[in-house]
Amino acid sequence: MDVPVGYRNPHKQQGHQRKTQKSRGQEGPTPLFDDTSTGPPPPQGGYGAPPPNDGGVQQFPGQQYLNDPMANMAMQYGANLADQGKDVMEKQIDRFMSVSKLKYYFAVDTTYVAKKLAIVLCPFTHTEWSIRYNQQDEPIAPRYEINAPDLYIPVMGFVTYLLLAGVALGKVDRFTPEELGIQASSALVWLVIEIVAVVLTLYVMNIQSTLRTLDLIAFSGYKYVGMIVCLLAQILVGSMGYWVALLYTSAAIVFFLGRNLKLIILPESHPDHIGHGNKRRMYLLLFIAALQPIFIFWLTRHLSTAIPPKVTKDW
Repeated sequence: MDVPVGYRNPHKQQGHQRKTQKSRGQEGPTPLFDDTSTGPPPPQGGYGAPPPNDGGVQQFPGQQYLNDPMANMAMQYGANLADQGKDVMEKQIDRFMSVSKLKYYFAVDTTYVAKKLAIVLCPFTHTEWSIRYNQQDEPIAPRYEINAPDLYIPVMGFVTYLLLAGVALGKVDRFTPEELGIQASSALVWLVIEIVAVVLTLYVMNIQSTLRTLDLIAFSGYKYVGMIVCLLAQILVGSMGYWVALLYTSAAIVFFLGRNLKLIILPESHPDHIGHGNKRRMYLLLFIAALQPIFIFWLTRHLSTAIPPKVTKDW
């Protein structure tokens, strides 16, 4: 049968299409997205271009500034200026107070602090009060000599006193930052007045002793431990606990300072404490020891007084 011109067998056309698809399948699956990996190369410079990678070493941001000679010179110049400023500051401080001597009073450790607090709170059982000296006739650091004065406990005691003062003021609805600042200023002012009074007494009575100003500040600062105990007793127990703590801490600080300062103010070479001006030294010793209970009471009594909070009436 003759096939008309232009007529194609559909079966042969389908077979041709299947062979075509099969031949394409042999080349690989049809990609879902266009492959852009072979696109145009990224820009070699300008904004957004990655930094060049020399020799396969990855550079971190800002490395080009470190490799700049001018930047290195500026950093070295700044370091030299900082060192010069530090030296000038230390020289200015040394004019009024030696930094090395100040470091001596903070050369403490945990064992020393624990033992020292036990002696301050209960000095009645301590027997050895002498301070050892090294070969250069200088006192041994506090961490190695329990009887040596330090400034770490007074400073931490002052900070703790302010924290407890804030708690006491909060319990009676009187806490404000200004009120806490007044407490800190008042405590510092009274400490300065105490030190000035003792120094003037030493000068007026013409008493020569090895008691230094920093030693006097350290011994006067131990009363903050008793003040902390009084405030804790007031907060936890009440008014009765405060008075009991005040009596005990007053007796403890007087005994503690009496035994410590006796070896510093009263010379051991004279067994008679009446002659050779020792009578004046004894009065000075009693004056310093008697000041501590007065300041403990003065700086804690107003905090222990319970003032009822203000009650607002709803109309």
